[in-house]
Amino acid sequence: MTLGTYPIFQQAYLVNDLQVSIHKWSRLFGAGPFVIAPHHQTERFTYRGTAQQADVSYAFGYLGDMMIQFIQQHDDTPSIYRDMFAKGQEGFHHVGVLVHDWEAERQRLLDMGFENACELWADNVNAAYFDTRGVNGSFTEIHGDPPHILRAFSGWRQAHAKFKPGDNPIVQTP
Repeated sequence: MTLGTYPIFQQAYLVNDLQVSIHKWSRLFGAGPFVIAPHHQTERFTYRGTAQQADVSYAFGYLGDMMIQFIQQHDDTPSIYRDMFAKGQEGFHHVGVLVHDWEAERQRLLDMGFENACELWADNVNAAYFDTRGVNGSFTEIHGDPPHILRAFSGWRQAHAKFKPGDNPIVQTP
């Protein structure tokens, strides 16, 4: 699967409890290990034109070549996650693609008529979430691919290649 010429590399799920979800996915599918980013904050952030930023934690791990991301929203702040799921609900939220030319891909999606629902700058990289629910039932994230991000993701994928049943599915929390 691709977005234009970019392969989909990530599936993301809103969950009620990161650790519970990590352990379930590890047991069922062999996903992991996962890195948890608690109460993640960004340097710049907009949600539908406002600067409101929800209190969210993330977990990142791999299942084969697919990155699996879990998102837990800790508050009731309006967000792209609450756009799809009320507090207490869980489910598939978005697909993600790594893009070389972030500005061009952002403009391509805008030109196609998709709303840029959320945009952020964190860890020296741009990301944006487009509301593509009318096409694929979820949001679509475009994420820049600078070398430091590719190295981090490669390390997580390599950790998955060495991951064995019974290993701790949580490797670190920054």
